[in-house]
Amino acid sequence: MDAFREAVAAWAAGGSGEAARDLAGRLGVRTVVLLEGLSDAAAVDALAAGRGRDLAAEGVCVLAMGGAMSVGRFAPLVGPAGLGLRLAGLCDEAERGYYARGWERAGAAEQGYFVCSADLEDELIRALGAPAVAELVRREGDLRALQTFRRQPAQQGRAPERQLRRFLGTKKGRKIRYGTVLVEAALAEGRVPAPLDELLAAL
Repeated sequence: MDAFREAVAAWAAGGSGEAARDLAGRLGVRTVVLLEGLSDAAAVDALAAGRGRDLAAEGVCVLAMGGAMSVGRFAPLVGPAGLGLRLAGLCDEAERGYYARGWERAGAAEQGYFVCSADLEDELIRALGAPAVAELVRREGDLRALQTFRRQPAQQGRAPERQLRRFLGTKKGRKIRYGTVLVEAALAEGRVPAPLDELLAAL
């Protein structure tokens, strides 16, 4: 499935779609989940694993596009108008328009994507509560970094939830790691945010 993701990315960048088409057939790909970035993909993968599902074995490709605006390139290639695959997705409220237009161009207007009120990190932080997320940050060894971040002038007066959301994006790779950490905690507490829960249920 990694090879299929790479082939689709190369196709979206202007290359040939031959490799993607060949791999889709050989791997039995039936659905492509288009996501903005790697942290979203980590969250979807963590939820699937926690529920005992192997998405790749089910013919589901979870694909991080590297930005929501890329959906206009990716969706027509892999959706009904391209490879003929079913589309699914998860986006932020601010990105809904990009997804709607991408789905329309792909001939998939009737197929579902799910919308987070702000973004997925916001959904997870609100589901778990700021104190629980701060405790997870402590367990992950990032408490000192969080405390330093919270002392910055720009963070003064901000709600703890907003501070945590911003903190997760301040270091390369942190959002990806916490995509898994927060979902695992949400699973354990039975508090998986609705957009993420509904996405997995639809696959």
